[in-house]
Amino acid sequence: MKVVDKIRQAEEEGRVYWSFEYFPPKTPQGIQNLYDRIGRMKEFNPEFVDVTWGAGGTTSKLTTEIVQTAQQKYGVETMMHLTCTNMPAEEVDKALAAAKACGCQNILALRGDPPQGQDRWESCEGGFSNAIDLVKYIRKQYGDYFGIAVAGHPEGHIDNPSKEEDLLHLKAKVDAGADVIVTQLFYDVDMFLEFVTKCRAIGITVPILPGVFPIQNYQGLKRVISFNDNFVPEKIWNDLEPIKEDDAAVKEYGIQLTIDFINKMQAAGIKGVHFYTFNLERSTRLILERLGWIPSAEQAAVNKTAIASSSD
Repeated sequence: MKVVDKIRQAEEEGRVYWSFEYFPPKTPQGIQNLYDRIGRMKEFNPEFVDVTWGAGGTTSKLTTEIVQTAQQKYGVETMMHLTCTNMPAEEVDKALAAAKACGCQNILALRGDPPQGQDRWESCEGGFSNAIDLVKYIRKQYGDYFGIAVAGHPEGHIDNPSKEEDLLHLKAKVDAGADVIVTQLFYDVDMFLEFVTKCRAIGITVPILPGVFPIQNYQGLKRVISFNDNFVPEKIWNDLEPIKEDDAAVKEYGIQLTIDFINKMQAAGIKGVHFYTFNLERSTRLILERLGWIPSAEQAAVNKTAIASSSD
């Protein structure tokens, strides 16, 4: 089922909804751990999960395997990332055919980052220059079979100094056939809400999912925001300063901060949220529990016991 249809259904029913992102691990044990985690986190009832794509297809085989396993074995609606980096049209064709073959109906179309060791992004021979071209190609080859998501950048794209141009570029992606926007992570909710308002003002009507990343540790936060030079308000740095060496305290702060973000977005009418899990489970689970969106682990265990007893 297309993610956009699931989102529309949730919106029509007036309920909140959420989704999770995972990346392909580097070791066999890591892969098994991820499958176990997907199986457990399925119980949190996400609308979908998405799986990232290494630059230039470096994880293409593993990404498609994870998508297939999540879709077929665990029965989770899955979205496959697909980038333009070092991907000629024939490689894109293979990836799309593999997605369709396993029942995946959702693609997150991205330009992608420069390959490792390169500072500037360049299109490859026979490939695509940007996500607009990729969206157009998918629509040309597959019509309406795939739901297509694209990235939104509340702070503007790191390679485009003009926020206005970046918004017009986003609209061009939607006009080319994208039906969902998933944003880059952010730590300024007001900036995100302003981004949504500006999107609507220029005629972007598709669902916009805010991407949130619960802070796990101080150095991890600094590393993650370095990828796209994300803005973190001074208050957050000040709050973290006295606890930055205490990972447990930082995790707890990150959980409560994300809850505060979500509550503020909910109050502004934003019903959905996309969790950048970084293949971690605990913070996401605790956020969903404390929001009252899923039963606590203890209550879930009681419910399972009751169901098992009633079936005896």
